[in-house]
Amino acid sequence: MGEAQDLQPQKMELNEAKETFSLEQNSFKDQIMNGSIMTNKKRIYYIKVAIYAALVLVGQSSATLLGRLYYEKGGKSKWMATVVQLAGFPILLPYYFFILSSKKLTTNNNIIVDPNQSSTYMLAFVYVSIGLISALICYLYSLGLMYLPVSTFTLIGSSQLGFNALFSYFLNSLKFTPFIINSLVLLTISSSLLMFQSESSNSTNVSKKMYSIGFICTLVASAGYGLILSLTQLAFKKVVKRQNFKSVMDMIIYQQMVATCITLVGLFASGEWNGIKNEMEDYELGKASYVLDLTFIAITWQVFSIGCVGLIFEVSSLFSNAISVLGMPIVPILAVVFFQDKMHGIKAISMVLAVWGFISYVYQQYLDENDVITETRNTPHISKHSSTLEEGN
Repeated sequence: MGEAQDLQPQKMELNEAKETFSLEQNSFKDQIMNGSIMTNKKRIYYIKVAIYAALVLVGQSSATLLGRLYYEKGGKSKWMATVVQLAGFPILLPYYFFILSSKKLTTNNNIIVDPNQSSTYMLAFVYVSIGLISALICYLYSLGLMYLPVSTFTLIGSSQLGFNALFSYFLNSLKFTPFIINSLVLLTISSSLLMFQSESSNSTNVSKKMYSIGFICTLVASAGYGLILSLTQLAFKKVVKRQNFKSVMDMIIYQQMVATCITLVGLFASGEWNGIKNEMEDYELGKASYVLDLTFIAITWQVFSIGCVGLIFEVSSLFSNAISVLGMPIVPILAVVFFQDKMHGIKAISMVLAVWGFISYVYQQYLDENDVITETRNTPHISKHSSTLEEGN
């Protein structure tokens, strides 16, 4: 009997050890499984970001080159060139409804809706206001592209990063770091240098006065685009009060709808509509090419919009803007090939400075993202540690 009693504790200890080993083994398996799931999620995330970035770069480059082709081959309507930048928004609707329906099952628990969300009237005011500014910006961009070589137009457009940082400082409390200041200075110098180009480097064969008008219009449009990004960020924070796929797409579609209506009014009110038929007949590449050119301009701008929306939803609006400017060196190179734009010393120096300013800006965003990731990693650790202490007490 004594031996049997001595064996019972040993059996109990052996069973406890087996249970502990089994729990540790299951925990280890769970860790491996969770690690594998996280790895797959990261892989899918980076693939999606890469696809959206490619859409931004391809859409923006193609749309800019096709827009210049329209003017190069006989297009003269500034309002028509403006309308096609915006009128393709219905293309986004199938994408909008498809993604929205697929997101309902996976993101409903992650959507934070502020109970104090602004009224429909306030949202409508935001959409209309941003739509009005967008229409003006697109018209100014059309003027700039009409009077400037593609490479010069693109290099001036890269200043939107600097304007975005400047407006974000006043509207969104952006902190000016050494890298941001460096980016602002470089982008300002880069754009200013282009004013000193000689007329011989101007492949569009326009007068110095028209060149100056194109330069000013493009610069003002770049400032306006930077303002729109800052205002959009402010609107999400103060008015929309949520940032999910639906709210971002609503902002894009409604503002483009408003801007399209305004530019259509401009097209008819200016009388340029009456000359479209003659413009089509005189187009150097033929009527079919005229229609195809305008159609693909509309499509490629919406491809750009899809990429921008995707990057805003997956990463941030700042990252989306940075990828947009990343395409800046691509267009001048393609313009040299397709439109025989001349790459003189001043333009080459301007490109180098713009790339340098872009890298400085992106590096600051990289540092900011790392800070956010570090804070996110530390926060669960602290909360978990405190909850363990509470359980112990």
